[in-house]
Amino acid sequence: MIGTKKEIIDYLIDKDSNKKYELKEYKEKRSLNANSYLWVLCTKIAEVLTTTKEEVYLEELKRYGQSMLIPTAKDSKPDGYFKYYTFESRRLLNGREVDFYKVYKGSSDYDTKEMSILLDGIVQDAKELDIETLEDIKINKLIEEWRIWNKEL
Repeated sequence: MIGTKKEIIDYLIDKDSNKKYELKEYKEKRSLNANSYLWVLCTKIAEVLTTTKEEVYLEELKRYGQSMLIPTAKDSKPDGYFKYYTFESRRLLNGREVDFYKVYKGSSDYDTKEMSILLDGIVQDAKELDIETLEDIKINKLIEEWRIWNKEL
């Protein structure tokens, strides 16, 4: 249910007092934010490079995104644990041969600084391909709205 404080209280008065109910603040959905703009640019870049937006996104994460190196058992992949990853190398760890993968954090989990770095990089890549981008002021506003939307302090 979406409603004012009074409407919600009136609604709850008639409900079973032994049941649990979830209540959260309603937020207006935004038509454009930093993450959706990132995907717009990935799509435009993909059209120029004749590839998919997902492949462009992964390449942009590799260039500008947040990552960490993790070991896995030899010949195993981090499927199911991480969505974005690349094989780095096979080497010895504590006397056992293991595979190392670089795993990338998805942009929806970024803080403001991480998102700003990623989006700035994608914007520069788009400009290099003569793809029209928003002015810097609008991009900074999108990042600020994204920060507020994600309640980062």
